[in-house]
Amino acid sequence: MTTPEQTTGQPDSGPSGYAAARLRLLHEKTRSGPPRRAALARLTDDWLHALFTAAVREVGVQGAALVAVGGYGRGELSPRSDLDLLLLHDGGSDAAAIAALADRVWYPVWDLGLALDHSVRTTSEARKTAGQDLKVQLGLLDARHIVGDPAPTAALRTAVLADWRNQAPKRLPELDELCRERAERQGELQFLLEPDIKEARGGLRDATALRAVAASWLADAPREGLADARRALLDVRDSLHLTTGRATDRLALQEQDGVAADLGIDDADELLRQVYEAARTVSYASDVTWREVNRVLRSRAARPRLRALLGGGSRPAPERTPLAEGVVEQDGEAVLARTARVEHDPGLPLRAAAAAAQSGLPISPYVVRRLAAAPPLPVPWPAAVREEFVTLLGAGQPTVDVWEAFEAEGLITRLIPEWERVRCRPQRNAVHTWTVDRHLVETAVEASAFTRRVSRPDLLLVAALLHDIGKGLPGDHSEAGEPVARSVALRIGFDRADADVVAALVRHHLLLVETATRRDLDDPATVSSVAEKVDSLTTLELLHALTEADALATGPAAWSTWRGSLVTDLVGRVAAALAGKPPAAPRPVVTSAEQERLAVEALRTGGPVLSLHTQPEPPQEDDEPEPVGVELLIALPDRPGVLPAAAGVLALHRLTVRAADLRIVELPTALGEVSDVLLLSWRVAAAYGSLPQATRLRADLVRALDGSLDIRSRLAEREAAYPRRRGTQAPPPRVTVVPGSSELATVIEVRAQDAPGLLHRIGRALEEAAVRVRSAHVSTLGANVVDTVYVTRADGALLTDGEATTVAKTVEEALRG
Repeated sequence: MTTPEQTTGQPDSGPSGYAAARLRLLHEKTRSGPPRRAALARLTDDWLHALFTAAVREVGVQGAALVAVGGYGRGELSPRSDLDLLLLHDGGSDAAAIAALADRVWYPVWDLGLALDHSVRTTSEARKTAGQDLKVQLGLLDARHIVGDPAPTAALRTAVLADWRNQAPKRLPELDELCRERAERQGELQFLLEPDIKEARGGLRDATALRAVAASWLADAPREGLADARRALLDVRDSLHLTTGRATDRLALQEQDGVAADLGIDDADELLRQVYEAARTVSYASDVTWREVNRVLRSRAARPRLRALLGGGSRPAPERTPLAEGVVEQDGEAVLARTARVEHDPGLPLRAAAAAAQSGLPISPYVVRRLAAAPPLPVPWPAAVREEFVTLLGAGQPTVDVWEAFEAEGLITRLIPEWERVRCRPQRNAVHTWTVDRHLVETAVEASAFTRRVSRPDLLLVAALLHDIGKGLPGDHSEAGEPVARSVALRIGFDRADADVVAALVRHHLLLVETATRRDLDDPATVSSVAEKVDSLTTLELLHALTEADALATGPAAWSTWRGSLVTDLVGRVAAALAGKPPAAPRPVVTSAEQERLAVEALRTGGPVLSLHTQPEPPQEDDEPEPVGVELLIALPDRPGVLPAAAGVLALHRLTVRAADLRIVELPTALGEVSDVLLLSWRVAAAYGSLPQATRLRADLVRALDGSLDIRSRLAEREAAYPRRRGTQAPPPRVTVVPGSSELATVIEVRAQDAPGLLHRIGRALEEAAVRVRSAHVSTLGANVVDTVYVTRADGALLTDGEATTVAKTVEEALRG
């Protein structure tokens, strides 16, 4: 039996013959990747060859050819790729005959349901269109003759390549801008949880652009690993087409397990990691290539002016400005001095990196390749080398480009072998903007802005780089990362005491923000528990800066004025405790005239009182304040069912709760007695549309409290009417008791996937458990929620251990049901 790749000459030109052969080829288990793409292109060539040959005989056209362009021209057909075809003719036949020929080729393709990108042109028309449309010109650079008269094809290829090279000074900046605009729209492939393999920056479009730059003879891309990266992305695209049965290039979450299985990869995380590694290679090659293109174009533009100044004399030697020992600046890059002895200078790589970053200069990839030949550093590192490393980390944003250049040549894992585990590691939490390794570098960048507010900026910067180094190890990454960070700190030359501080910062890098947003800061146990862990004012100062740097590097949802104020408040209290000062008096619950007015009005009327207004960010210098959310204040006399009722009303009005705080305020009555008023402070955002009016919220809250509004049924009806889109299965909710966290109440912590009505269900479960909610704190990060509630018995006493466990189990069962 003849296999598809052996088919030559005259295959069955009918749609059924080609379709059957195509189907067999795509489902062969023994062939995948480049061999399958090439075989599919050859099979398609043979089919089109037969179609075209029969059509030419029938129509009687001379001087015509069928030409593959784009990906098909490169012989790379993915299962659902478009067929990019050009019917090229010499203009000698009449238009009706050419149209008839085209119909006899195009219609069989359409009949099979294949996507077809087609055009009919003479050589001069093709050149003219290419001159007007950059995308057409890029496609024609890969033109390949399939069948017909080879003369027009050869003439077109020669002319298009000549045009491209002649027009390179004009067209390459256009291509660069096109790539930048696409990157703005699609994002960075290496950091996206659902990346577009083709369109995102670092994807297949960028790899094709690099081929076009090379064809211009103006510059060339770094070759190391580029072909393998491109092949890996094409393999993922093939598998995505086959597993979905669609012409999609977006690697959606729900498709990742199937694609990983099809490619023989362990799981979706490893799939993403391989995709990110490939994209990083393409992105780095793009950065280097476009920098070289721009340098060459600047040099060409300056050359005539320079010749005029020199009176037509010889070209001067490029200026070399010293940056550090063995490192100079030349043509806007950090390069090695002529006297540099790489093979005898183990400190040169970090010295060059620090000098480049401090100067805000890129480091030449050829220089980085030479630096890879430097001998290994002694252990522990000399103090001077460690200082260069800290200087690199503290250079701010330029650190990123230098770090990526070293990463591309494998120098980072030579310096820090533990880095390999976090390199290109995806983060499934949508709050995170970056992969683990890039997040660590970005945290160091953010921390560089805080070096003037800490006494040991070197420890801050190293801890920032290592704070998530435990990710990928079993267990809690903070605990797992502590010994790793200590080992790295000792290796790079810190003494035992400093290494212990770095390890403590890594171990507790989430302590301040989690405590500040999930615990009652007026509870003495909260402050004392943090003080015991932090141990010293120096560590507290460093931890405060690291907390903010980590959050800023995570993403916009991880930090806000509200979170910052809570952390600063906690730090002040802990600092006082560490200094031996008496605990500060508890903060008054009613901290503003607005809150006090609402509480008094609620006590007077006996019903709920609401206030809804925007919370602005403090202005930066001369900027206007920007709104960061909407604050909803609710005050009403204490009574059962308030938390589930209020949370349910917000869910019905499609308000997303970003943060919440519930407090009990004691107010004197006219009779001289004390009455409890509940004060609920919410930070909310409309899921879509505009915010509801406060009067509507109040009316629905009154109905919810008196039982005339069945929130539970309304939410269930809406969920049934608008089911959530299919995606990855979220982990089940987890509800735990946090022992010893409060002297005043029992602390219950809920970790769950964010969903409409979640807080309503938590509140309802607590009401059914017959406990009193003393305070509640809601923290939302992307799709994840951590809700902390302080509860007591109805008489205000703490729950026993057994009672607390039962309450936690009740809430967890309610959320899982």
